[in-house]
Amino acid sequence: MSDQDAFERILASLHEAMLDDTLWPATSALIDAACGTVGNALLFGEGPKNDVRATFVGLYYRGERREDLEREWLTVYHPIDESVPRFRQLPDSRLVHTPELYTAEELKTSPAYNEGLHRFGGQDGLRVRLDGPDGSHISWVTGDPIGARGWEAPQLALFKALLPHIRQFARIRQALTKAQALGASMTTLLDTPWIGVIYLDGHGRIMETNDRARHILQQGDGVSDRDGVLAARMPADQARLEQLVSEALPTSSTPVVSGSMILHRVSALPPFVVHVKPVSIRQLVFGARRVAALILITEPGQVFRIDPAVVAATLGLTPMESQIAALLAEGRTVREIAGALEYTERSVRWYLHQIYHKQGLAGQVDLVRLVLSVAMLV
Repeated sequence: MSDQDAFERILASLHEAMLDDTLWPATSALIDAACGTVGNALLFGEGPKNDVRATFVGLYYRGERREDLEREWLTVYHPIDESVPRFRQLPDSRLVHTPELYTAEELKTSPAYNEGLHRFGGQDGLRVRLDGPDGSHISWVTGDPIGARGWEAPQLALFKALLPHIRQFARIRQALTKAQALGASMTTLLDTPWIGVIYLDGHGRIMETNDRARHILQQGDGVSDRDGVLAARMPADQARLEQLVSEALPTSSTPVVSGSMILHRVSALPPFVVHVKPVSIRQLVFGARRVAALILITEPGQVFRIDPAVVAATLGLTPMESQIAALLAEGRTVREIAGALEYTERSVRWYLHQIYHKQGLAGQVDLVRLVLSVAMLV
């Protein structure tokens, strides 16, 4: 297999793993095989560079996750690893050879380097730090190269070519996590109330939208539906949006890619963030046309505030039921609602079941959609 073929296979696998974390091990294994390394680790973190809190850690050897080694590294070696503060201060996208992060003396005496990395097969690995969305951090680390000649130019070139796509993987994963939709199928993604979801066909025409996206398009504050095609209000945004859609559609000999952009609004509200990703042909098909691209529209900093009185008057709920329903639709968890109202979680769930029964709903997703549809009418 050529390097280009390997690159395209990894991209296709990454696009699928963007929606489902369970597919990352297969992607990780493809990267190991193509880059010629014993394994790799992907870490997401939040916070300032000098105090990053890990939110996801995944160490894989040819697709097999090693949670035992993850725990050992984080508890035993990470706290004493001299390279950690130096790595955190690296510029975005700068690829470094692991030994470069230690002094000559530390290469001889450091327990983290001489015991931990030796045990994990990472003394001769590569590391890179990427700036993620909303001030988050992405760390990608490889194990040692398999070949006796160490890292060769084609391996390094492939690794560098994958960096923007790893960043895009993190962007979309974070957007779906915040929307409580990570792991959703193409069908259930349309039920997500916290993020705009749009499906495009192979010609870039709108096939389906969820309620949130439909509301955004109807408002026309930055983007709208113009005869079945997405149209940005600002000319520069329109050019960028057309480029992203074109790159995500299988219309040329070049591999399809994902991308993101800031989409400015006409109002004084903060801009939208738009993510565009290709959709595998194995995904859901609507009628004679298949879904070729997925668009996610997020609203950073957007906090929904819903008037419980409006919910009570429209849906015929009691004051407490409407308050709980409004808080749930604003994105609060059952635990957070219980804390805000000084109730037990069991009591909050009891009220929720009362609402489900009154409204003939199946659960939280249906209730959130109903309350948001009520709020949007005001």
